[in-house]
Amino acid sequence: MTTPSFLLLVAARFPACEGAPARLGLTVSRRVGRAVERNRVKRGVREWFRRNRSALPLDRDLVVIARPAAADLEQREIEREFAGAIPKLAAASSR
Repeated sequence: MTTPSFLLLVAARFPACEGAPARLGLTVSRRVGRAVERNRVKRGVREWFRRNRSALPLDRDLVVIARPAAADLEQREIEREFAGAIPKLAAASSR
């Protein structure tokens, strides 16, 4: 699934851990910007994940790949982009 600033992938965890909470994998390459911008994007995504972990499907890994447009986002914009993604992620993980 994609948003304007991120590519989101959902992967099943093998071996399946019954009822284990979702985990986050995060990639922010140098194409996003200098170290300061990359670290700010990572902090923003981790904060969103911390707040919304319970809404994500159990026994799944969420991989977030940041695109260059992510460097210009503030925390509330990151949360707004991911807000529409949670129902789609749940639907994708049930397949």
